[in-house]
Amino acid sequence: MPRRGPSADRHHLAAPMHPAPLLELDRVSIRHAGATRSTPVDVSFSVARGEVVLLLGPSGCGKSTLTLALDGLVPHAVPAELEGTVRVVGLDSREHPVGVLSEHVAMVFQDPDAQIVTGTVLDEVCFAPENQLAPVAEVLARAERALKLVGLWDRRADNPDRLSGGGRQRLAIACALAMAAPVLVLDEPTANLDPAGIDEVYAVLRELADEREHAVVLVEHNLDAAVDLVDRVIVLDADGRLIIDGPARETLSEHADELLALGVWLPVSTLAALRLRNAGVRLDPLPLTPSELGAALDAQPALPAPSTGRPRDSRAHAEAAGAIRARNLSVRRGGRRGPVVVHEVDLDVASGDFLAIVGTNGAGKTSLLQALAGVIPAPAGTVEVLGIDPWRADTRERARRIGFVFQNPEHQFIAPTVREELAHGLGLQGADAATADAAVERMLRRFGLDELRDQHPFLLSGGQKRRLSVGTALIAGAPVLALDEPTFGQDRARASELLDMLRALNDEGTTVIVVTHDLQLVAEYASHIAVLQGGRLLGVGTAAETLAGPLVEQAGLRHPPLARATRGLEHHPAWHGVTRMSQLPVTSGAAT
Repeated sequence: MPRRGPSADRHHLAAPMHPAPLLELDRVSIRHAGATRSTPVDVSFSVARGEVVLLLGPSGCGKSTLTLALDGLVPHAVPAELEGTVRVVGLDSREHPVGVLSEHVAMVFQDPDAQIVTGTVLDEVCFAPENQLAPVAEVLARAERALKLVGLWDRRADNPDRLSGGGRQRLAIACALAMAAPVLVLDEPTANLDPAGIDEVYAVLRELADEREHAVVLVEHNLDAAVDLVDRVIVLDADGRLIIDGPARETLSEHADELLALGVWLPVSTLAALRLRNAGVRLDPLPLTPSELGAALDAQPALPAPSTGRPRDSRAHAEAAGAIRARNLSVRRGGRRGPVVVHEVDLDVASGDFLAIVGTNGAGKTSLLQALAGVIPAPAGTVEVLGIDPWRADTRERARRIGFVFQNPEHQFIAPTVREELAHGLGLQGADAATADAAVERMLRRFGLDELRDQHPFLLSGGQKRRLSVGTALIAGAPVLALDEPTFGQDRARASELLDMLRALNDEGTTVIVVTHDLQLVAEYASHIAVLQGGRLLGVGTAAETLAGPLVEQAGLRHPPLARATRGLEHHPAWHGVTRMSQLPVTSGAAT
């Protein structure tokens, strides 16, 4: 059974076959400068060579902070107070600089832009081993292997700025691999990746794990991809205390209810099984993958009829007033001489639509979204949002019509505190102080940022930054919201809360456009889907029609996990069209 309780977890030692752990944490607590409390708190565990450890916990519990302590960034570079001891291959992190510790621990940060410093992809991967004074031939050999593993060798001469967000994420992983460190720490490594990119990353990690020479510590919300790789799961509660440490499958299946209550992500297949349990369909053991869920469902002698679910595509699209109109829209990255990344797109978004823009990394999703919102230039006359050209409109006029959330929250923060960041947009709108203060207080409470009102936005956790960035877009009440990867960095509870909020706004008439790689999110919330490939629009349609048709595969994407589980059922063909959790039968009042 997984070990429980702080007293047991404080003195966890590696198994006898690993007498010298690569990482040892003893009663570690970390408090950021300006924070009122420590997160994490009193955490102890060790990681042995050959282990792949998944660190789970709700947003703000200190997962990312803990990873920063594993190579000495806390306390040497990040303004934070460290209590307890962190040892890396026996070295006390307090007594050795980051440069020494980084030879043993390679980091992949939540934001890949935070670690890219050179002018070409190849130079970026060579940078760390060159600083390790490795011989030239070894540096080049490491760089070639790492870039080939992540699928970027053919782009080795490109400037990293020309890569998509997912491409930069893969580059960051290649840089970590090239360091040849025995410990690899990855904070949300697949957050900006399409399904193919996720598969590539986990194929690389699986190869490393099979060698049994490295230790891998992983912070990840996409458990559908990670579950087959991870050996062990460590769970922090909302206060940042270690509450569970045990084998991965045993922890995820036997403690699913507890993890669900904690608000962390679970595999979609597990969530589906928990929902079905409330309808009298018991799948034992709980499935963790789509193939396991499909096999368990097919083994049932009978299944209740699926629900029609919540229709998200019933609005009379043709009759609705137009919110956004794009005609012959082409976008270049990096100015007039840059490459064309969006080609001659014609797109109509009706008022009240919930449109998801999907495609592989580099398909042009973010560029299209930014052009529609007026964040980057588009040729005159090609984009209209509620009667204005957003790129050429006055900033105040544009803000009245459309709120925008960047893929990287830090790209939009300009104020020194959370409270002032939220108030900034209202100030642009000319709101009086009393109105602005009341709106800021409501948003602080709504997004769980009350205690952080005076914190600098850059010192928030990844999930807290995302909530703040969404809050800044919502607070002005614009009739159109455009969000790039809105659930990035969020735990399950916060992501559901945010998406339910967007759906409520959508139900009230707000037009919502999201860019996302999460097709399960698309299935659950979107009314319409626009599919991009190579910067061109393959097609637009209702969510149900698009997910049932050929466009998903044509674009190089994979169907959402629930659809993958149900599409191949042999004994229950009535379930072939089940793609959303809301279609699963439940008893009254039951929900996950």
